[in-house]
Amino acid sequence: MTDDAAAIVQREHRNRVLKGASILTGVKNSEIAVTIRNMHSGGAELRVSAEARIPERFLLYVPVDSIGYRAVVRWRKADRVGVQFEGTEPKPAWHYG
Repeated sequence: MTDDAAAIVQREHRNRVLKGASILTGVKNSEIAVTIRNMHSGGAELRVSAEARIPERFLLYVPVDSIGYRAVVRWRKADRVGVQFEGTEPKPAWHYG
């Protein structure tokens, strides 16, 4: 991502939300439960367990929206992770939600 693109993503208004979501890693159908704290069309801020091992790229599935977002980590701070969305895809067939 260019510096200009990063600045645009940061300037976009983030809507405060409180949504449950799952990071789907694809490793033996594993997932990590997270909470989305704010969100906009280009990304989101996630609250995660401080001990969670979050991969650099993953599918963020939001059951209430029935959407899977391809996400890449842009920053980390304690129990917060900022991600940028790179597109969407259907929920994996193996996910129960």
